[in-house]
Amino acid sequence: MTWLITGGAGYIGSHVVRAMTEAGEQAVVYDDLSTGIAERVPDGVPLVVGSVLDGERVARALADHDVTGVVHLAAKKQVGESVDLPLHYYRENVEGLRVLLEAVTAEEVPSFVFSSSAAVYGMPDVELVTEETPCAPLSPYGETKLAGEWLVRATGRASGLSTASLRYFNVAGAGSPELADTGVYNLVPMVFEKLTENAAPRIFGDDYDTPDGTCVRDYIHVVDLAEAHVAAARALQASPGRDLTLNIGRGEGVSVREMIDRINALTGYDRPPTVTPRRPGDPARVVASADRAAVELGWKAKYDVQDMITSAWAGWVRLHPGAARD
Repeated sequence: MTWLITGGAGYIGSHVVRAMTEAGEQAVVYDDLSTGIAERVPDGVPLVVGSVLDGERVARALADHDVTGVVHLAAKKQVGESVDLPLHYYRENVEGLRVLLEAVTAEEVPSFVFSSSAAVYGMPDVELVTEETPCAPLSPYGETKLAGEWLVRATGRASGLSTASLRYFNVAGAGSPELADTGVYNLVPMVFEKLTENAAPRIFGDDYDTPDGTCVRDYIHVVDLAEAHVAAARALQASPGRDLTLNIGRGEGVSVREMIDRINALTGYDRPPTVTPRRPGDPARVVASADRAAVELGWKAKYDVQDMITSAWAGWVRLHPGAARD
């Protein structure tokens, strides 16, 4: 199989490319490099620079490289930005997906793995979020991911395309320092940034109905997430016509305060967090049930939160050498 990985020069995408090639699959990266980094693409893996909105370029890449499956990760993904720029997010994430699927079906590519998100669930009032938990996204970003799932599923039913939608929970860590997340949009790098600026990390609200009053989240190591993509790709290859929707998480909750305490301890900093008002729309608890992924893919997360922090910190120090404590 040859897999076209859109967004393959990004943080998650580069890990998926590595996992695919290590598993013996052929990979081709398709990325507009708006946030991706060309140097993340391994030697020997072709890089096609282009937007998924460019249907002709996508179709040419599929044909030129004899692509037999697509892993679609290219998307805009900042929740707050999506509130300010909903039209931009719908164009990039939904129209881009439509154009891509049009090329995929025209070229008769048989398998399609879609990068979705736990943001489709919104504020679920449940102990564990299953794939049957009602979806009620709170942001345009989450809406585009849910609409993307609908579009992928409908296309599969109409064309025979085998599909899998993977709902990521909170991604952290790095497979190696050079593949670390360079953005500061998620909790772990946000805490790193504050610590290395000699500022206090922030907790947005400590009056939630949770054991320590702070939000509880499910964190997944990016290497585990990448391996879930390989497992999904192979499941579609082995059983044509499948339509999978799967949570990709660890099934264990960690509070924001606990995560900050662990980061302080591991990095050698000792800077207690400050508490600021809640952010609108933050649910108290979002933790995955990952049982279905175990059954359908034979996949289970291997890395814990300590692994995530340790590997993410190594990447952060590589980018910010002055951050390391003696």
